[in-house]
Amino acid sequence: MEEHEQIAKAQKGDQSALAELLQAHYLFVFKYLVQLTLQRQLAEDLTQETMVRAIQHIKRYQATKSRFSSWLITIATRLYLDEKRKRKREQDYVINADALSANASRLLLWELEKQQSQWLTMMEALAKLTDDQRTAILLQHYYGYALQEIATMMQIPLGTVKSRVHYGMEQIRKEWEQDEKRAKNIDINA
Repeated sequence: MEEHEQIAKAQKGDQSALAELLQAHYLFVFKYLVQLTLQRQLAEDLTQETMVRAIQHIKRYQATKSRFSSWLITIATRLYLDEKRKRKREQDYVINADALSANASRLLLWELEKQQSQWLTMMEALAKLTDDQRTAILLQHYYGYALQEIATMMQIPLGTVKSRVHYGMEQIRKEWEQDEKRAKNIDINA
């Protein structure tokens, strides 16, 4: 059964069609959220919440406005931004919030290294970006969304998206250049 048929059935109340549809997109959303949050547990929680929201609002989905995967990514992005705002409000009450976040990032990188992930190097570079830059870069370069789509997803002006992508990519390039220089120095000294 094709996706648009599954969506139509799900919107009419077919629970098995909805379950199959969400199951087919679960890993896609989860991987996006891992890259975005750099925290496995938070990504798992947000993925679950994304699926719950999709179930609750499946009748609102309009195939003419976006692909189903884009709709899910939009939900996930907005949930992440809401979570980020909530955590920012709570930050005053949490001792050593930065240390906890750094430890979570290190733990995720260790897990990825242990699993010999292909994108470990990119994850390290992404971890050094601000959340806003990382979100914009992931949506554009990893998931192929247009800048206007990203602006809509993140509920920010188009110019802001452009600057976040630009400055984030600039920072990644600088990091890679420094890594290449270090590697050359090691080769020369060896």
